[in-house]
Amino acid sequence: MQDTSIQYDEVISTCRDLFIKKMKDYGSAWRILRLPSLTDQIFIKAQRIRSLQENAVRKVDEGEVPEFIGIINYSIMALVQIEKGIVDQPDLDVEEATALYDKHILITKELMMNKNHDYGEAWRDMRVSSLTDLIIQKLLRVKQIEDNKGKTLVSEGIDANYQDMINYAVFAMIHLGEEDKK
Repeated sequence: MQDTSIQYDEVISTCRDLFIKKMKDYGSAWRILRLPSLTDQIFIKAQRIRSLQENAVRKVDEGEVPEFIGIINYSIMALVQIEKGIVDQPDLDVEEATALYDKHILITKELMMNKNHDYGEAWRDMRVSSLTDLIIQKLLRVKQIEDNKGKTLVSEGIDANYQDMINYAVFAMIHLGEEDKK
């Protein structure tokens, strides 16, 4: 599991770096997005990944990795929105947004490490396409919870689903990185 922790941190470092650069370019304009809008952005990225996995022809020369990075970063934004609420105007500077990013990644990584221990790193035997399907399934669950105004009877909340999507996307990126090394 030591390798998993190191690989996880490497993936997140790439995602975090892009998040910071985009914060410098655009500020925290994303703070005005409601959760369903963020969910839809993640859904678009997951659907594009699935399309890339199923279709031999690509008309845009970008692979799966940028889309998985987008899933991770939009999911972090959603977790921040859950914590802080939606605003009418951007209100976070780069430092505060990065601190919130780090906070939510730390919580999400801890969840991954605990589940990874209990599941015995089962994700290592999964295909990237299966991880993509699980992300889409989580998105459909989130959409249903959103349609139910956030109420669930026996299920975990929206935040846990975003955390799972982050972790599945990280696992997919680890797999893709290992494939590139072969």
